[in-house]
Amino acid sequence: MATLGDIGVSAAINILSAFIFLLAFAFLRLQPFNDRVYFPKWYLRNLRTDPTTSGTFVSKFVNLDFRSYIRFLNWMPDALKMPEPALIEHAGLDSAVYLRIYLLGLKIFVPIAFLAWSILVPVNWTNSTLEDATKFSNVTASNIDKLSISNIPTGSQRFWSHILMAYAFTFWTCYVLMKEYEKVALMRLQFLASEKRRPDQFTVLVRNVPSDPDESTSELVEHFFLVNHPDHYLTHQAVYDANKLDKLVKKKKKLQNWLVYYQNKYTRKSSQRPFMKTGFLGLWGKKVDAIDHHVSEVEKLSKEIAVERERITNSPKSIMPAAFVSFKTRWGAAVCAQTQQSKNPTIWLTEWAPEPRDVYWPNLAIPYVSLTVRRLIVAVAFFFLTFFFMIPITFVQSLATIEGIEKAAPFLKSVIEMSFIKSVIQGFLPGIALKLFLIFLPAILMFMSKFEGFNSLSSLERRSASRYYLFNFVNVFLGSIIAGTAFEQLNTFIHQSANEIPKTLGVAIPMRATFFITYIMVDGWAGIAGEILMLKPLIMYHLKNFFLVKTERDREEAMDPGSLGFNTGEPRIQFYFLLGLVYATVTPIILPFIIIFFGLAYVVFRHQIINVYNQEYESAAAFWPDVHGRVISALVISQVLLMGLMSTKEAAQSTPFLIALPILTIWFSRFCKGRYEAAFVIYPLQEAMMKDTLERPKEPNLNLKGYLQNAYVHPVFKASEDEEDDEINDDRWENESVIVIVPTKRQSRRNTPAPSKISGASSPPPPPPPQSLPEAVQELPQP
Repeated sequence: MATLGDIGVSAAINILSAFIFLLAFAFLRLQPFNDRVYFPKWYLRNLRTDPTTSGTFVSKFVNLDFRSYIRFLNWMPDALKMPEPALIEHAGLDSAVYLRIYLLGLKIFVPIAFLAWSILVPVNWTNSTLEDATKFSNVTASNIDKLSISNIPTGSQRFWSHILMAYAFTFWTCYVLMKEYEKVALMRLQFLASEKRRPDQFTVLVRNVPSDPDESTSELVEHFFLVNHPDHYLTHQAVYDANKLDKLVKKKKKLQNWLVYYQNKYTRKSSQRPFMKTGFLGLWGKKVDAIDHHVSEVEKLSKEIAVERERITNSPKSIMPAAFVSFKTRWGAAVCAQTQQSKNPTIWLTEWAPEPRDVYWPNLAIPYVSLTVRRLIVAVAFFFLTFFFMIPITFVQSLATIEGIEKAAPFLKSVIEMSFIKSVIQGFLPGIALKLFLIFLPAILMFMSKFEGFNSLSSLERRSASRYYLFNFVNVFLGSIIAGTAFEQLNTFIHQSANEIPKTLGVAIPMRATFFITYIMVDGWAGIAGEILMLKPLIMYHLKNFFLVKTERDREEAMDPGSLGFNTGEPRIQFYFLLGLVYATVTPIILPFIIIFFGLAYVVFRHQIINVYNQEYESAAAFWPDVHGRVISALVISQVLLMGLMSTKEAAQSTPFLIALPILTIWFSRFCKGRYEAAFVIYPLQEAMMKDTLERPKEPNLNLKGYLQNAYVHPVFKASEDEEDDEINDDRWENESVIVIVPTKRQSRRNTPAPSKISGASSPPPPPPPQSLPEAVQELPQP
């Protein structure tokens, strides 16, 4: 068990590591050749010029302005200078609200820490329970544990102070959560009201379109919405299974980049044609002319792409039973997205379409009927992953102790018994071992979410985040407490009667706070400092820039750091909420470590959001109900665990007063759900109508159909379009009449007097009698 000295050694190691990381970052960010690594967001927006393109040769690599080194810590106040409205304009509402999660942690835990250290720490410290227990029994304890509830004797009246503090902590946490929910909901509504026009404001995703023997999917979608939304339907885009075509196009892009590279190389040195080997990575194989080889390969792929594209556009099997349906007004889209379209609730399912850059196109090709089966498979797989993962985690943590190392490597006993080495092992090794063991977990959980079939990046990240949080709770939190307690108190469990085990367990659970303190310092201090250093992106950029970058496009791809990573960052934050709320009344010494994490992480990620991370999508803070719900769940867990702990302390008079806490917390959660969650799920019709009304006089001649026609075309089709086709398509849409007749093949609907928007460029004449009605020609949209 880690002692106060072990925690001190661990703190020194992690503080030193964090300081080295921050110092290295402050130095590296000033060097011109690293400018694209630490400020890529400004380059991708063409708002920053490369300092390596001008000046002397040395100044292109090393910053010769010594005054800048004196101000090397200016990045911290600079990160805090940008006001929140400017941050929303610069990075989006998602990023700004994500930062508010860190502020939420500070708002909750700073007052709680003040109360806990003012009241609970003196109450816990002024007892000798653990000191007596270590003398007359086999219970293991350290000086840190004397600051916890374990140091209070059973049946003591001092437990009333813990119960009163539990109520105070609960009421304060709920108050802060309610105010923050209200603030974020208001920010979301203001953002939606003030943001510029976006295709997803007018578009609905329709799933599970029923099959019809007389009409194609595209015809059926058009006809259904012209009949049921005649005044608001504008156009639609069918969903194609273009996954194979997408792979071919990506392969062609890669070959074209290599072709440009070799052509540029030949231009610089025209006396010698570039050659390459056709084997793996060009290490072996037949030696060929690099330019001719890539020209032939590109031509071959172009033919394959043309064949595959022809197959997609002509094969009915390539059209999925889904479509993006666009409306003339936001009000019309809101009505459609938030209502049931058919008396059969399993067909014509509508939801708000993700914004175009948020769409996860591969999953749109998954049949809707298979989604239930896929989610059942993933649920079972996640269950086994979660509970069987506890075995290796427990094993690794058992090895990362003095006893475990001595058992696995007896010859190291004399070394690890040294005071400093022993402190490092007990205060640092368990946390780093657990951190390393969880490296591959986010990728596994994201793969599961993709397999489930979610159709947007935001929903993929939210589902992955919820599973990550649950995994952390079961394995990292419960697993560490149960396994750690069992290992450390094993001798006591064996040599005592069965009715004494719950009491020993109740005393021992708070003692695991020392492990979590070491974990916080490894993950929350050194880990956050390592985040801003961006060592991996730094190395990868320079390696790619030296070996792989051939064009400016390649350089942009090499320096693109990606997005913030909600699926990994948010569960990490929630785990600290869980630790803080659970241990606030049990072992308050953990709270300052958590506060330092929230403060440091807020500054670091504010800098990263402003300068580094490029947001992939904008969900207008749709994730906040999940954030709120997980903090509530952590609060309830802390209350239940406190009741279980108090029940072992023979506090029969005071323990029943804790029963009201989870009941009140759940009631509060239901209140917030009913009061605020609708703002994150439903778009008010009043807001939609207001925005439509304000926009109409500003842009009376807006060609909305031309604006929306290609918004939800699969990117693989957009990438292969040329400018001439775009101009032709624009002219066709602009000159098209708005009111035409619905052509249909269905006998029961031939006389439906509804307009068509997709069947041609000009209005057809009124339909002839049913017996002579010509067959409608369905024209697939030109990609």
